[in-house]
Amino acid sequence: MLLNINYDQKKGEVMSILVVGGDSLGNIDKHLKTLGYDKIDHVSGRKTRHRQVNIPQETDVVLVLTDYVGHNLCQIIKDRAKDVGVKTVFSRRAWSDIYKSMLPLQEV
Repeated sequence: MLLNINYDQKKGEVMSILVVGGDSLGNIDKHLKTLGYDKIDHVSGRKTRHRQVNIPQETDVVLVLTDYVGHNLCQIIKDRAKDVGVKTVFSRRAWSDIYKSMLPLQEV
């Protein structure tokens, strides 16, 4: 089931999200688009070099799929997002969990 959230997106503003974890996103990218995220970047988090991931400047939110990444990578991503001033959301890969985790961001 595809759920929609009402969001106030400024005209012309592109909302961007970085998803960390999972080999592929499946339908998650379609669901994220319904939440207003036009640009979706994905890093699987499985390779050692992913620990040096740079969060793009235009990123609004970092979504970490916790059932696909280790604790160390979660901490690294959290610290980097904090340094850049980007909100971080932690969730399991199930869309129902992602939706619940993203809901507070949409109400802001």
